[in-house]
Amino acid sequence: MDNEVIAGFYRQYKKEIYLYLYSLCKSHELTEDLLQETFLKAILSLQNNHVNVRAWLYMVARNLYFNYIKKEKNNVVLEDLEEYDINKKEDLLNEILKEEQKYLLYKALERIETSKREVLELQYFGGFSQKEIAMMLHTSPENVRVLSYRGKKEIKKFLEAKKYEI
Repeated sequence: MDNEVIAGFYRQYKKEIYLYLYSLCKSHELTEDLLQETFLKAILSLQNNHVNVRAWLYMVARNLYFNYIKKEKNNVVLEDLEEYDINKKEDLLNEILKEEQKYLLYKALERIETSKREVLELQYFGGFSQKEIAMMLHTSPENVRVLSYRGKKEIKKFLEAKKYEI
């Protein structure tokens, strides 16, 4: 694949793939690593005639994250948890989300089940159709529709509890 094409993809999709990965792992360093690895895979294996590059990048990023989780599952060290600075994570998160004017929505998303959150993030922040999401998550469009409906219902309940006008 042409380097200029990859550079164009990187400029076009870097921010949204970064936000997606950060929403999954909540770590700037890990997000950066996975982001670079996602685009490296694009350089090495994306076909020139691929129909939906954006969806493919999301799918690669998601798979890399879950592969990392599987690999690291047994390597959690308590010392690492003690050194983790929660304020650093919150400051970065606030900066990114305030820029996007979606802080309250993010807080609501943070409180719902991972599968529902992922569907809603792909649907609203990624702009993917339910059919595309179903393909990326290896599930049925009907399941995506149900997860989306239930997730929105939970978000609405959270926002109403915070006295936010819907």
